[in-house]
Amino acid sequence: MSEVRATYRLQLGPDMTFAGASALVPYLSSLGVSHLYLSPSMEAREGSTHGYDVIDPGRLSSALGGEEGFGALAAAAREAGLGIVLDVVPNHMARDGANRFWADETLRATFFDIDETGFARRFFDIDDLVGVRVEDPEVFEATHALALRLVEQGSVDGLRIDHPDGLADPAGYLRRLRARGVSRVWVEKIVDPGERLREAWPVCGTTGYEFLNDVIGLYVDPAAEPALTGAYASLTGERRGFAEIAAEAKREQVDGTFSREVQWLERLWPEAPGDIAGSLCALEVYRTYIDDEGLNPIDSGLLAAAGISWIADGPRPFVTRWQQTTPPVMAKGVEDTAFYRYGRLLALNDVGGDPARFGVSVERFHDANSLRARTWPEAMLTLQTHDTKRSADVRARLAALTWMTDAWLALAEAVVPGAPDPAEGWFFLQTVVAAPLPVKRLRGYVTKALRERKTTSSWAEPDLEHERAVGDWVAGLRSRKDVVAFSQRLAAAAAPIVLGQKLLQLTSPGVPDVYQGDEDEFVALVDPDNRRPVDWEGLKARSPSPKLALTRAALALGLAPGADYLPFEAGAGALAYCRDDGRVFVAVAARPGAELPAPPVGPWRPVFEAPGVLLLERS
Repeated sequence: MSEVRATYRLQLGPDMTFAGASALVPYLSSLGVSHLYLSPSMEAREGSTHGYDVIDPGRLSSALGGEEGFGALAAAAREAGLGIVLDVVPNHMARDGANRFWADETLRATFFDIDETGFARRFFDIDDLVGVRVEDPEVFEATHALALRLVEQGSVDGLRIDHPDGLADPAGYLRRLRARGVSRVWVEKIVDPGERLREAWPVCGTTGYEFLNDVIGLYVDPAAEPALTGAYASLTGERRGFAEIAAEAKREQVDGTFSREVQWLERLWPEAPGDIAGSLCALEVYRTYIDDEGLNPIDSGLLAAAGISWIADGPRPFVTRWQQTTPPVMAKGVEDTAFYRYGRLLALNDVGGDPARFGVSVERFHDANSLRARTWPEAMLTLQTHDTKRSADVRARLAALTWMTDAWLALAEAVVPGAPDPAEGWFFLQTVVAAPLPVKRLRGYVTKALRERKTTSSWAEPDLEHERAVGDWVAGLRSRKDVVAFSQRLAAAAAPIVLGQKLLQLTSPGVPDVYQGDEDEFVALVDPDNRRPVDWEGLKARSPSPKLALTRAALALGLAPGADYLPFEAGAGALAYCRDDGRVFVAVAARPGAELPAPPVGPWRPVFEAPGVLLLERS
């Protein structure tokens, strides 16, 4: 089993089959990653574009190339010295006639979470993705036999577990994987600011959303907060803080989208001493982990802080189902609603982030890196995934707004009042200046964002006339000279952030995960925009961009994930550290104009230098 130093995420689908991935192996090997990180590869619903709508976890996807295609990919990767990390989906399967577990009524009752009224537990709010009872040993064996076989035979080095918070017993599930020989597991677990991954879990770490948010917070200038907050309130009329908006959005989801889940919980504990619906909104993190061993101190504190300690006294079936329900309430209420309503600075509105946290100090960043080096040295470090709201480059440009606040507010004051809705105007103006995409892609994003926002339009009741009006307004921004000129200035100002983010990702303690195409310029918005096919031939043929050159140079150092980490005094507005017994020196400017520090005494070889970033190796 090869050492995991860096992964490269490939989104498999109609435009990227196993054969297509095999053709990329030479390029990815030359880039310097150690592992391919594949999206779900089991048999999915016909026409699936992402693989999360699994219909048979016991077969490799025929559309992607089946057993033969995967075997050829594994062989090509192995010959090039690359391993494979596979994304698996234990929480749900597609409700589909082609799903043998669903089509057979006896198997259906065994394999899926269905209550006595026939209500088919869902993945979030998607009715045709049904919750799987993977806590049942029979169900676990049937749904994991293929993944376990691939690990046992050495075709796969590790597993990425999709949405473990949906499981009845995440810790028990992870222990079962470890007992069956899966020594490398990463969990797609959203760890909120201030929260920590449970150290008892037998995993390598998370997929890295907390790192993403710490990195971008490092580049947000706290000094810009008063002016930005004031202008946002003045131009949009929105004077509430993020916490109030998030609480409102969560309650809407509980009373509407998840009302059936509430009724299920009420049937499980009719004599509950508190408001069950309200309790689902009150928790400040994704979920608690009360199990057969009872209430642990961490969860006791979380329930007490939310004023819902009575939850722990409920019948075990109630507690289990309640813990499975708080994650979708958080995801749909906060990430898929409140993040589209509160738009003060969109750089902060990403998975696992807190838009109220305006900036991250150098000390906080060092503390997070040091903690990871001690406890989760193989945790993934991501800057973007298929689920992030914006690509890393777009987020960098949005952070740069805090570096040029006067110019940004002048533009906003000139443009936002002309929008059909001023709050939406502020939101979409940020989008256009940071992601100056073709109008067709922007219109698609406008539709999705308005429907997720759920104020002037929604998925349930779309207002096509308003969507068209906002889309026309956004399209008009693309031809305004002041908007275009500002967008160009913003991209230039963000260049050090783009490189700094990437340098920190590639050299911090952990396993950097490069999302497909993000080794080069990558400007994209939320899915499906960020899942667009990559122009691989163009990427390989173009002269290397600074970002690509940095990626190659940093990966060539071969830093081990657990190599020691030593923070280095860098002065105001900069951050620096040494890795691997002082062999590597890293410095970035976290504020415009900050001077990079001189490295420790000794002979150094420049690995990469550009404005705002410095990477050295001892010669």
